[in-house]
Amino acid sequence: MNPVIVVGAGPTGLALALALARHSVPSLVLEAAESPPEPRAARTCLLRPDTAARLPPLPALHWKGLQVRRRNQLIRRELLDADDEESKETNSPSHALASKAPLHLPQHALQETLREALRAEECVHFLPGARLESLEQNDYGVTAHVAGADVPPQQGSYLVGCDGARSTVRKLLGVRFPGRTSVERHAVATVRTRLPWDDEALLHRDPGGGTVEVLARPLPGELWRLDWLLPPRGELVTPEELLDRVQETLSRWHRFSGAAPSGGRSRGKDGDGQAGPYELVDTGVHTTHQRLARRWRTGRVFLAGDAAHQLGALGVQQVDEGLRDVGNLAWKLALAWRRGDAAAEDEGCQRLLDSYESERRSAVGDRLRAVDQALPLVRRGGGLRALLGTGARTHLELLADTQLGRGMLGAPASYAGSPLMPVKGTVPPAACSTTPGALVEDVEVTALDGRRGRLHERLWGAGGDLLVVLVAPGTRVWDSRHWLSAGMMPQLAAAVERLPLRAQLVVTEGYPGAAAHTVLVVRADGHLVAALPGGRDAELRTCADAVRGITAAHRMLAGRKPTGRRG
Repeated sequence: MNPVIVVGAGPTGLALALALARHSVPSLVLEAAESPPEPRAARTCLLRPDTAARLPPLPALHWKGLQVRRRNQLIRRELLDADDEESKETNSPSHALASKAPLHLPQHALQETLREALRAEECVHFLPGARLESLEQNDYGVTAHVAGADVPPQQGSYLVGCDGARSTVRKLLGVRFPGRTSVERHAVATVRTRLPWDDEALLHRDPGGGTVEVLARPLPGELWRLDWLLPPRGELVTPEELLDRVQETLSRWHRFSGAAPSGGRSRGKDGDGQAGPYELVDTGVHTTHQRLARRWRTGRVFLAGDAAHQLGALGVQQVDEGLRDVGNLAWKLALAWRRGDAAAEDEGCQRLLDSYESERRSAVGDRLRAVDQALPLVRRGGGLRALLGTGARTHLELLADTQLGRGMLGAPASYAGSPLMPVKGTVPPAACSTTPGALVEDVEVTALDGRRGRLHERLWGAGGDLLVVLVAPGTRVWDSRHWLSAGMMPQLAAAVERLPLRAQLVVTEGYPGAAAHTVLVVRADGHLVAALPGGRDAELRTCADAVRGITAAHRMLAGRKPTGRRG
């Protein structure tokens, strides 16, 4: 089989190549530039902890907490997981997988980490300086024509456009990219300094009166990214004006350092309002656009990341959403790739691939609609209580939750309406705090060989195409050789082995809301397929077929019977 062609070597393209490699699927990465882009300290990304848990260890900083202030008044302070000094600037597995704190790092550091991980993958190949000019496809593959007389056409099984907001792939497909321009503008400065609080983000409204809004987010190495909200269509910000903003903001923060949380350090002399020592590392103006591609799949060609959507107003995290595209698409491409030429005629395989657009485009569309609803209320004031439905929240709390990966603008999407869910009534449900379609909790799990880790560590192909999790209290106490042959384990292990895809069985001491002997069926992107009261063969097979896009009617028409053959 030909490799999957990945167009673009940004975070989304590199992460997709890595996820495919974990599924043992070869890929060819076409990157238009001859070398990686120049590092920019003012271009950073914020990753939710469950997203970061699926990536290699990153040179990122876990926030200790987040403060919300209006003028000099502390409105909210939320402390997150405590770090030890060894792990606070690295998402090492022992720390990041259990943490609820977001990770903040320069985007170039994320790309360098992904490139380093890909160097160890023999099935990933790069073609630098390969600018896509045209593409052709049929039922059995894709041909990519790249610039350069000495570069032959590249043959692929599938092609994914991860080539940014000005995507050549999207334009070649003739896919429209409607939306709005300049929804928000932010002046950005990255400074090296020490603020009156340690490693806590700060959302500050009206620091000096008026309508100024500033967001300060810590980075590794005593760096801070500062964002000032600007009018959507205002004057250009000169370097002198930006320097004034930095000095004025730092001075005000040190001025109220006496009201800072305990343990904070004031750098101003006797709290006199001086900016304190700082180094201006990088500056820029970040403009947020809101766009959504009309189609994310055209035959064997897909769009992901910035090529498929642009969002970022009110703190929505664009890079994180692109990585969620990767998690959703990679395992589906892997299943289709293993079907080879048969995938073109396989109705279930086509339903599986179509589900990428239906799930991810719907999720991003919901996010954009939520921003459209909230944006005028947040920026102009009033009416937000009715939108949120509680009456207890403010627009500042909404913005804070978005930074923390919560609420309607920050929480992971749920695919409850996915076409890959078992038909209602075909499998008996068991009680569980996670609803079908939602992201599972990152509980500690033990593999059949006795190795322990976190559930999210086994996603993105590390645990195969499907995870089956048995809730079995007491398994942590006993060595695996004692419980592998006890109770329902032998029968369940055999049932998992017979599933028609690469599945892995793990056990956990407990899962929120689930009773002992509950079996969780989890997709490779971490979303729950079903919670079952036990793990009978027929029910597991129904879930596995649903995940592959196969319905009961499809099985009947195809005359298929369980054979134990892995697809």
